[in-house]
Amino acid sequence: MHRRSVLAALAASGVLATLSACGSDDPAVAESPASTPSAGAAGSFPVTIEHQLGSTTVPAAPTRVVTVGYNEEDFVLALGVTPVGSRTPLGTYDATRRPWAVDRLPADGIASVGQAELNFEAIAALQPDLIIGAYAYLQQADYDKLSAIAPTIGDVIPGAGADAAAAATWQEELAVIGRALGRADAADALTDEVEAGFRAAEDEHPEFAGKTVSVVLFNQGYYLLDSTDPRGEFFLQLGFDENPVSGELSEERVAELDTDVLVVLGRSAAEFTASAVAAQLAVVTEGRTVFVPTFDSDAAGALGYSSPLSLPYAVEQFVPALAAAADGDPATVPATV
Repeated sequence: MHRRSVLAALAASGVLATLSACGSDDPAVAESPASTPSAGAAGSFPVTIEHQLGSTTVPAAPTRVVTVGYNEEDFVLALGVTPVGSRTPLGTYDATRRPWAVDRLPADGIASVGQAELNFEAIAALQPDLIIGAYAYLQQADYDKLSAIAPTIGDVIPGAGADAAAAATWQEELAVIGRALGRADAADALTDEVEAGFRAAEDEHPEFAGKTVSVVLFNQGYYLLDSTDPRGEFFLQLGFDENPVSGELSEERVAELDTDVLVVLGRSAAEFTASAVAAQLAVVTEGRTVFVPTFDSDAAGALGYSSPLSLPYAVEQFVPALAAAADGDPATVPATV
């Protein structure tokens, strides 16, 4: 499976409620109930945003925002704005209860604008003044339809050196969304805060440094994530080194997962070791593996969103298990998150 297909299918699995609500007395303005004073500072407009599908000018501070990608809702909420419409994430994870955002979500939910396919009529009916698809893998035809409704931000251009299949980092995505909302200063402050959390975890666990981690997604087979996928990048931000191998692995290549630490997404220990080859890996037999048995868990959802709201939660969930896996004690029982 192509990396872009994997990302689009599993980036932020979950289901959103289908009713629209705003957190402000003015129905045209949707402020997050958990917004901070700094989040409300307006930037200068108009502002022009460059993205993978072109250039978009936002003429004035937006008040009715629709998000059409797989994690942008979290980014907008983090900056103190509640979208009037949002794409329902793929999968079965109940995103309405995700613990890192539940206090920012309106009680009646956010209007759905589609799931596997976007509902352009529903988007138009919401009368947005900004559409954000910063992590949406938009095709040109869909972008053209959205742009006819309102100014639309397409997928964020990845940083220098990233290949065409790479997703932008969460920092890059947050910076672009912050500029589009007129909240660039709040985005910068939030970036500093989340990065500080990663640094603190890394400082508390120097044993992570120099150890190679493999992050394998098990859907219909083994798929080894790398730094171009936000879920793979998460573990590198904690100080681990990257397995130089990536992409689909056949059963014959499972031995390439035998690194210092292994993270298995989508299989329990029993399910993963049902394969005789996987069961014999030293990283498994020596207790250096962390299992995330289901994509429906909060831990898996936090990795999928890879947002400034979900990443601190993911750090809390994964670091203890990673510490147990990286401690060098062969008696360690494989951890489950």
